[in-house]
Amino acid sequence: MEDDREWPEWPEDEYAQYLKGERTRYAWVMRTYGAMTLAQADEVATQHYPYEPPGTPFRGLVFHDEAWHWAMLALKGDQYVLRHPELVEPPAAYEALDEQG
Repeated sequence: MEDDREWPEWPEDEYAQYLKGERTRYAWVMRTYGAMTLAQADEVATQHYPYEPPGTPFRGLVFHDEAWHWAMLALKGDQYVLRHPELVEPPAAYEALDEQG
């Protein structure tokens, strides 16, 4: 059965701001837990969160889980929640990134 509902359009400025925030958080995890340099972390964040132009089907679907989860999957694997229960929730420093805007 096919879903006929339309995927809502995001205002460009809102999408760009959200994209920037997710890239920032993903890169932070890669530097902090993956021992990457700033340049390496920024590169993998951009690759994981590529810009999708308006009209792209399901634009921003990657945002359905937060950057913490995607980065942990990349660094620790599919079973990270079982093997590293201490990493299920992000630390306060990660959460503070939202406040730094």
